[in-house]
Amino acid sequence: MTAELAISVRGLTKIFDGRKVVDDFDMEVPKGAIYGFLGPNGSGKTTTIRMMCGLLTPDAGAGHCLGFDILSEQNSIKENVGYMTQRFSLYADLTIRENLDFIARMYRLNSRKSRVSEALVNLGLADRANQLAGTLSGGWKQRLALAACMIHKPALLLLDEPTAGVDPKARRDFWDEIRKLSAQGVTVLVSTHYMDEAVQCDFIAYIAYGKKLIAGPASDIPGMIGLHTWRVTGPALADLELALRKDPDVGQVARFGAVLHLSGTDKAKLLALATRYNAEGVYTWVHKEAELEEAFIYLMTGVEDNFVSTKS
Repeated sequence: MTAELAISVRGLTKIFDGRKVVDDFDMEVPKGAIYGFLGPNGSGKTTTIRMMCGLLTPDAGAGHCLGFDILSEQNSIKENVGYMTQRFSLYADLTIRENLDFIARMYRLNSRKSRVSEALVNLGLADRANQLAGTLSGGWKQRLALAACMIHKPALLLLDEPTAGVDPKARRDFWDEIRKLSAQGVTVLVSTHYMDEAVQCDFIAYIAYGKKLIAGPASDIPGMIGLHTWRVTGPALADLELALRKDPDVGQVARFGAVLHLSGTDKAKLLALATRYNAEGVYTWVHKEAELEEAFIYLMTGVEDNFVSTKS
């Protein structure tokens, strides 16, 4: 049985200054999913999400978000969306409570006082309610921003690089909150180029320079590519890295501290290479499951930037 869809779009295209920043994009997002849009800066992730959610009109394409037409019912979509931008955009000279009250007024919420109090409790902000927003650390500003964009109880949450500039514990706490919202049926779209955010997502779409390269359950992405990876340890890895980069049987080489990860789609050739090096006894080659980061690097290899204008 097909899961209920929060978003279904097809053929989305957007052109800025003669350049296709999003090119013929199709996507289906299940209700309650955490869907990550992964790709380099300038790849069209945020533009794609904004078109999918009726916040930006596409030059071509169509679809529905939360049951509303993305072309003709944009205002209805906006009323049901919470949008958390990368930069903190609330008022630094207002307290936490005052910021939330202001947002509640903007949404014309009934029982405003109780809704603000509920938001303070839900995000662990009650003890800091009277603290000026400008004095908060990055992690607490993040909590306030999330409380603000959820105060009207939207069905869809948009996160644009949500954990940039916050410490690991604050990042972990933030994702705990996102998981709770997802379990309650809130659909979450995440634009990111950070792998530690991508691994939190149920589904991943890789976007590079306006085009969707691949999309599916996060755990399935390496297998969908057919990627095989070997973990290599030993002395003088820099020299080995240079040699392997010239080897036609190696699709990619990535350095992770004192370890090399070699990946490619030809399993037999990589196995032969590993066998030969292991026989020499200098380096240790161990087969490992390919992960999202190797998949991401592999997908980016050879992809051309679309900065060139489409104007004749």
